[in-house]
Formats: sequence, structure tokens, C-alpha cells
Amino acid sequence: MIIQNDPLIKLSISATTRPQRPQEVQGQHYFFVTKEEFGELDFLEHATVFNHDYGTPKKMVEDELQKGSCVLFDIDWQGARQIKEKFERDSVVSIFILPPSMQELERRLRARASDPEEVMQDRMHKARAEISHYDEYDFILVNDDLNNTYQKIRAIIEAKRVARQNQQDIRKLISQFL
Repeated sequence: MIIQNDPLIKLSISATTRPQRPQEVQGQHYFFVTKEEFGELDFLEHATVFNHDYGTPKKMVEDELQKGSCVLFDIDWQGARQIKEKFERDSVVSIFILPPSMQELERRLRARASDPEEVMQDRMHKARAEISHYDEYDFILVNDDLNNTYQKIRAIIEAKRVARQNQQDIRKLISQFL
């Protein structure tokens, strides 16, 4: 919804060594690559999750930023930490999106019907570890209502844009006095 309603925001598409699911489209959901291909890419961030490698190709992000776009990442805490380390503090906003309950998380994962039972159980177990990093994020939202959560994310993005523009305007104004 964020991407569809804001032409200035582009979605980062990760590369992964994970097998492609039936409904996924190469280059739209992920870049599905072999371990060897993955090892040859230059990443802005990367992590191994559930025995598969995931990473954000650096060039794609740099190209979008050069065009003046904002880049939206859908990554775990490991990737978020790496992104924050590589960019200026005021140029990154991180939002941790929680499900309303562990039962609802399990229901949502099962509704995807794309993972075997042992993978489902592993995802549920690792969700707790992921959630334990909530305090590393700028904002924490509970996604109990999609439209409400969307509106909150939009408000955060707009506030960040206004703050960034205000900083630029103040710097220009101050430079006139110095």
C-alpha cells in the first residue's frame, strides 16, 4: 500500500538463495539466485535466515537514492542494524511491525500455506528472538488493523520528510548569516 500510494518510495528487492514459492515473481518479490551467485554480489546488508541467504543489492539502492527516491526495506533486525550503521542517523527511520499476538502470527503464516510444518514451527520459535530486538527500532506498531497501521506508517513517513526538509531549509537560512 505504501509503494502503490507514494511514487517517491521504491521497494528494495532482496536477493535470496531460498527456493522460489509458486506465487512469487523473479525480480518482483526477490532475486532468486544460487549460493555462488549470491557470493558474487555486493550487498548493503545481508543475513542468513532459516538456512537461506538474504541480502539487499547495494547498486539498486544507490541508484534509487540518486534519483531522489526513498527506499523501503522489508528486512529483519539484522539487516536493519546494518542499514543504520551505514547511513546517517537522520536519513533512516525504522519501524518494527508486530502482530497482535503470537496466535495471530501463526494464523497468518499458516494462511500463506507455503512452508512445511517443521519450517512453520521454526519460524514461530525464531519470531520470539526477532521480537526481542524491538527496542532497536525508532517506532513500534501493532498491525491489528491493516488500514490503521498503514495510516500510522504514512504519518511517520510524512513527519520524517517534513523534518528533513525543515533541516535543509534551516541550514540554507543559517548559511546566509555566517
